[in-house]
Amino acid sequence: MVIIVQNDDKILRKISKDISLDSIKKPKIQSIIAEMNEALDSQYDGVAIAAPQIGVSLRVFVVSSKIFDDDFIRGEKPVKHLDQNKKREPNLVFINPILKKISKDKKLMSEGCLSIRPIYGKVRRATRATVEAYDGRGKKFEMSGSGLLAHIFQHETDHLDGILFIDKAKDLQEILVE
Repeated sequence: MVIIVQNDDKILRKISKDISLDSIKKPKIQSIIAEMNEALDSQYDGVAIAAPQIGVSLRVFVVSSKIFDDDFIRGEKPVKHLDQNKKREPNLVFINPILKKISKDKKLMSEGCLSIRPIYGKVRRATRATVEAYDGRGKKFEMSGSGLLAHIFQHETDHLDGILFIDKAKDLQEILVE
């Protein structure tokens, strides 16, 4: 089982290093991506994870495909009760991501982090964001998102720059989830 490092680990405060394009397909990077997927998929409430959260200071994050699940988006089922056996698309991999564009309009949203359990707070972030990155096969792509996805892009990019959501959050509180 892959351990998700917690707030007191210094790696969370380091600026992560770029991954060379010729190493993306190599076993070391593919293994790191697999470990990130395993760690993320083990957390019923996790929507994304960055490499520093598993103790690796590289510029890569993974977004859970469950955020595209209709029930998850509508919030009709508690997250931990989503059908775990349902066939899902693979999680999305973002290597060397760059925020290309963020909207001027911002929204205050509740935010938590797998590395800062069980603290939650409200963070003001752009409502739309576009990221340019490489996927797990080394293919360059661009993806735009709004709402939760835009929020995730910004949160995970912050992780790669050694910034934690608690550095920006208001109304921090401890919330224990069953």
